[in-house]
Amino acid sequence: MSAGTVVLAGSVLFMVACSSGGAGLKDEGPARSEAAVKAAPTPGPTRTGGFRRVDAVALVKADPKVSSEVKRDLKPCVGKEYPVDVTYGKVTGNTVEDVIVNVLSCADAVGVGSYVYRSNGGRYENVFADEQPPVYAEIDRGDLVLTKPVYGKSEALAYPSGEDVITYRWNGDRFNELDRVHTEYSNTADGGGQPAPAVTPKN
Repeated sequence: MSAGTVVLAGSVLFMVACSSGGAGLKDEGPARSEAAVKAAPTPGPTRTGGFRRVDAVALVKADPKVSSEVKRDLKPCVGKEYPVDVTYGKVTGNTVEDVIVNVLSCADAVGVGSYVYRSNGGRYENVFADEQPPVYAEIDRGDLVLTKPVYGKSEALAYPSGEDVITYRWNGDRFNELDRVHTEYSNTADGGGQPAPAVTPKN
């Protein structure tokens, strides 16, 4: 093999290595420095997982439908972390995602208020509120579902005696109750027994 052939073969191998996504010279995964990772672009503040992001704390505090007690107690638990859970999804049939906000207590993470905000002309309007703790709102297959643990006298938060699960459906103007299921937990000494369901669907 001539010297020219050796040089040509080496050049071809170098080009193949550069164009391959695996073991070639462009494989920089393990070699990325910490500075390079920090310099990587991050999502803008108005989007979260493809959904339009809102300032849930500001939304709740500016909402006239939220009680003064909830607003007063809505403070950071640690540092700047507020006790709010925010869910983005479609529950009112709107073209823009609705925002479900659950406000929790710092001490025991009990839901003290659940709210649904619907976009209307670029502003978010409160279309549902439940401030009877404990309460927690979620979206389930397009419906709004509220879970409310039930406690007897002197029962610890970790061991409720049961729970109510209430399903609401949007009728184009407001939420109507669709179904209600009550579950009574078995009365065991350690509170760790399996729940004994007592289903009471709404007629």
